[in-house]
Amino acid sequence: MKKFVISTSSFDLDNNPAIQRLLQNGFQAVTNPHRRKLTEDEIIELLNGEVVGLIAGIEPLTERVFQSASPLKVISRCGAGMDSVDLAAAKKHGIAVLNTPEAPAQAVAELTMGYILTLLRQISQIDQAVRKGEWPRTQGRLLAAQTVGIIGMGHIGRRVARLCQAFEATVIAHDPHVNQAPDGVTLISLEKLLATADMITLHLPYGPDTHHLLNAQAFAAMKPEAIVINAARGGLVDEDALAEALRSGKISAAALDVFEQEPYRGPLLEFGNTILTSHVGSLARESRQRMEIEAADNLLQGLIQTGLINHG
Repeated sequence: MKKFVISTSSFDLDNNPAIQRLLQNGFQAVTNPHRRKLTEDEIIELLNGEVVGLIAGIEPLTERVFQSASPLKVISRCGAGMDSVDLAAAKKHGIAVLNTPEAPAQAVAELTMGYILTLLRQISQIDQAVRKGEWPRTQGRLLAAQTVGIIGMGHIGRRVARLCQAFEATVIAHDPHVNQAPDGVTLISLEKLLATADMITLHLPYGPDTHHLLNAQAFAAMKPEAIVINAARGGLVDEDALAEALRSGKISAAALDVFEQEPYRGPLLEFGNTILTSHVGSLARESRQRMEIEAADNLLQGLIQTGLINHG
């Protein structure tokens, strides 16, 4: 019996038309028994047998994985980022790779706005103080008075720009792949953005070229009291250098949803002026539902194109 694997930590099979059609066509669904991000060995084990399709999470999909999964024909990423997939190796093995770039964009953009407002008004610290019986009269900062620097102007970055503009913030951006900025957004060099922005938020893919894009040198170039946000990918920020910048007071606050090693157990845990969340950027109910439906539909269409399932 032909199988497809769903490697994400959770997935709603029952309310997904494309999944139901695959099941009706005699396919068997294999889900993630660990309910967390899989290791390379675990995804190899899961893809064992007559597995022709994969709805992928963020597990490493490497040459070694593809070598051991010769029947695999279609990978459908449930999400936007493709950095966990060796695209060259997939092409070599004749595996189609698809993703859902639009589906999680609003959820990640709204989480980013939550970070921005929470850090500017110090909501988390005030909440903790009140719970301890204190009554602080903490003075925060207005988003309308800030210059927000967005690195990466794709689906998510553009949404963040619009939301910040709605709060009357000044928006500047850096993206070497974009020639024309949205209305009211000024495209500038990375060096100028680091030196100019009050808040810097990352919305770009991770790769060898962007590894530790924000490192000790980048933090040193920022304005005093800059705020740093990463809801894109772990590895874009040198976490140890960020901890040092927070410790020295060079950076006033930070929010991270993604880390080089997850679950995160590093030095940023010790700071009260950080928000650390558990890679939940796309986990808004409506966005997650759309991601799953689009990912399953991509898998179905991919299997139709390879002739493994009849059209119509």
